[in-house]
Amino acid sequence: MASHGMTRRQWLKTAALAAAAPVLGGSGDDGFQKGGDVSLLQKIEELGGVYRHDGRPRDALAIFKGHGCNTMRLRLFHSPGGKGPVVNDLAYTQKLARRIKAAGLGLLLDFHYSDTWADPGHQTKPRAWKDLSFEQLQAAVFTYTRDAVAALDEAGARPDVVQVGNEITPGMLWDTGRVGGKFDTPQQWRQLATLVQSGIRGVREAAAGGRPVRVMIHVDRGGSTPVTQWFFDHLRAEGVDFDVIGLSYYPWWHGPLDGLRQNLAATALRYAKDIVVVETAYPWTGQMPEGRRNAAGDRDVAPYPLTPEGQKVFLAELIRTVRQTPDGRGKGVLYWAPEWMTVEGLPSSWASRALFDPRGNALAALSAFAE
Repeated sequence: MASHGMTRRQWLKTAALAAAAPVLGGSGDDGFQKGGDVSLLQKIEELGGVYRHDGRPRDALAIFKGHGCNTMRLRLFHSPGGKGPVVNDLAYTQKLARRIKAAGLGLLLDFHYSDTWADPGHQTKPRAWKDLSFEQLQAAVFTYTRDAVAALDEAGARPDVVQVGNEITPGMLWDTGRVGGKFDTPQQWRQLATLVQSGIRGVREAAAGGRPVRVMIHVDRGGSTPVTQWFFDHLRAEGVDFDVIGLSYYPWWHGPLDGLRQNLAATALRYAKDIVVVETAYPWTGQMPEGRRNAAGDRDVAPYPLTPEGQKVFLAELIRTVRQTPDGRGKGVLYWAPEWMTVEGLPSSWASRALFDPRGNALAALSAFAE
């Protein structure tokens, strides 16, 4: 069966390439980051979740590493309420970060600068910061960032990369650092840049005197060259100094892979910075286990079959696409919430896009990381 937008010959070729990857294998050491955001792993295990390979229980991080993964990402909320998946405070993150480092994996730390999810539709200030002046907010961002990175370092879990903000295309810490729409003004861009630079200073100070920690700035529109350039042109004009560009790419929101390919090329040539697709996913089934909506997203966009093999082909082709970025600037692919299966007490809205089935068995797509 040919997928939407692909001829049967193209589908068979990409399927064959994906199938050729070994089930288990090393990741190599070419500096290309492969892995995922496993921020709920500890909570799922505490609630009884078990991860399996070939039907046998195994440590989840060992499964990821055995399939070629070398980097894991963890989000950090300021003061999360602890309900559902909003559990990632500093103590929780320290514990899971130590485990990631002990497994010999790299660590990417993702600051949300909020008590809950920060994304293109939500960038709410932490409750503790909501009444601060602009000068006080700058200081809070700097101190909080510095102290969190230092705490992880002291716990033996020094991050390798730190995101200053999560999907901050519309800014962060609204409305002080909000941009776009009626907020697309020089003053708002100066304020956003100042807040971002405060976070970067916090990272740099905490990491001073030790192994360097790279700073990433993350936006959500991986398939859009105009939006990516709009954002990073403004940051460049404000003199923001960082190391890595992070992009989110979900085909049902961001369009065909060709759009990402074009954006990777244009972004690499325009800014001469390394780029990581730091969030992505694709369904392995056409139905959510909860039966609430089509697993491909809010729109019926499915360029590959909604099957375990289709998920594998998508991920394998995405990794190849990023590797082909000009000047070797494509530096990684991280999958969002690959571990998020439903367990009692923590339902998953992502189960159809995870890399494990409802019983915790590793799906075929994991082997795409071993290519």
